[in-house]
Amino acid sequence: MQRIYLLKGKVQHYNWGGYEFIPQLLNRTNTEGLPFAEYWLGAHPHFSSSIDRNRGSVSLIDFIKTDKTEVLGRQVAKDFDALPFLFKVLDVKQMLSIQVHPDLKEARIGFAKENKEGIPITAAHRNYKDENHKPEQMVALSDFWLLHGFKSTEKLIAILEATPELYFLKKIFADKGYDHLYRYVMTMEQEEVNTLLQPLAERILPLYKSGRLQKDNEDFWAARAIVSFYKDANYDRGLFSVYFFNLLHLKTGEGIFQPAGMPHAYLEGQNIEVMANSDNVLRGGLTEKYIDVEELMKHTNFSATVPDILYPDSDGLYVSSAKEFCLYRYVNRSVSVSTGSAEIIFVFKGKLSAGDGSHQVNVLPGEAVFVMAGTHTELVSDSETEFYRVAIPGA
Repeated sequence: MQRIYLLKGKVQHYNWGGYEFIPQLLNRTNTEGLPFAEYWLGAHPHFSSSIDRNRGSVSLIDFIKTDKTEVLGRQVAKDFDALPFLFKVLDVKQMLSIQVHPDLKEARIGFAKENKEGIPITAAHRNYKDENHKPEQMVALSDFWLLHGFKSTEKLIAILEATPELYFLKKIFADKGYDHLYRYVMTMEQEEVNTLLQPLAERILPLYKSGRLQKDNEDFWAARAIVSFYKDANYDRGLFSVYFFNLLHLKTGEGIFQPAGMPHAYLEGQNIEVMANSDNVLRGGLTEKYIDVEELMKHTNFSATVPDILYPDSDGLYVSSAKEFCLYRYVNRSVSVSTGSAEIIFVFKGKLSAGDGSHQVNVLPGEAVFVMAGTHTELVSDSETEFYRVAIPGA
């Protein structure tokens, strides 16, 4: 029985995506000039990938249903009943939403509630697209900028003191802490938001437009957000988060893990991302998509975050606490792997041969393979190959 298959994913054309990186990676033309934001590889119920078989293409969801135990492995089929992770390639050209993801319990509650209210899954104002949580891990494919959790007390006070238009918020934070500070700016009337942010815009926009701001300065990203999201004479309240959250610059190969409740936003760059098989996102600003501030704050972790930059260990593994996935990065190396779980392997650069002793698949840049559970796989690369492998811990 064939156990290794070429896997074809789905492109998401969100308006914050770039126009060249993903089309070039996938060897596709973009004659329509669409933004290619995300490339999904997995078995999400609404955007399943497909596998190539001799008898034609079939969705990965349907393929798994033919024999879940055989395809996923006995323990995974028992614990999750479906492929538990989703793999993505992202091209972030325009900064995207301030967001958090719910935990598993709250995702199930929210999904059931919106179903009961009769909100269609595809409705723009739907918060919960499925009943799963979404812990996620990313690895930078280029210089990558993001916001990640609240600054430490010392750093948050320092940025409020250094930003004259926000200095008055120092007392609110000192007296009442993170949650009161964030609720104050996120629930104030739009007119007050405009009054507070207009002087900030008048100060930093000329600096931004003349190239006098660097990307390691919060003012740079706040100015870019004003350029991108100032609409109908209104400022986006997501601007406050640019100053409240940690501003991170990841270099190629560096990673970060974001659990449920971690407020974050991607700002610029390309990355690999793996997460639990979910599309649940609660947004609070810097987006044209649906914003639900109350729902976002209901699930936000209001505590300081000390960023933990991740690097692969000697086996290529980026360690995380996720039960649904483990992510490996291999550069210029060949490996032999045997696991009890299904896996997805994606080639970013070079050429890879994936074989199980009786069947071999040649994988080019932008291509991926799905490997059934219980398969001993020889992954043989050329001298300039970079590829990623997602498996399930403990399987």
